[in-house]
Amino acid sequence: MTQKTYTVLFLCTGNSARSIMAECALRRFGPARFVSYSAGSRPRGTIHPMTLTLLKALNYETDGLRSKDWSEFARPDSAPLDFVFTVCDQAASEPCPVWPGQPMSAHWGVEDPAQAIGDDAHVYKTFKRIYLELESRIKIFASLRLEGLDRLSLSRHLADIGRNRSVEAAPT
Repeated sequence: MTQKTYTVLFLCTGNSARSIMAECALRRFGPARFVSYSAGSRPRGTIHPMTLTLLKALNYETDGLRSKDWSEFARPDSAPLDFVFTVCDQAASEPCPVWPGQPMSAHWGVEDPAQAIGDDAHVYKTFKRIYLELESRIKIFASLRLEGLDRLSLSRHLADIGRNRSVEAAPT
């Protein structure tokens, strides 16, 4: 039996830190089941340097990562999305495009590490803390037995992950 591959889009306003980190984390923790992307409502056009520093320190491949507009994923010819997660409060409050595939969505907001002020050590520590929070949520999501959940149950699980509540996988 062939396992379904799910397409996931992580959204943030600038697509320079949080959404990029989430995209990378899902690639690591769900490579057989998920294809992950990130985008922004008003992308900065570049990835925050500390995002790249952290991802490289965590042994992520960063070649090919780029800050991009969410319109790339909302075109009529775009691949259908299964899930869309906002990782910043500002993107969650903006009117989103109509996504191909009628994806499930949830808000998994975390603090913006790009707003951290201080020396490089403090900023790095902030980026790492935010990364670990996203990684925790992504590991929970990647462990869900999605095929065993109806849309309503799945919607509740996705919301619970965003609220940092414990989520148990559905029985087989």
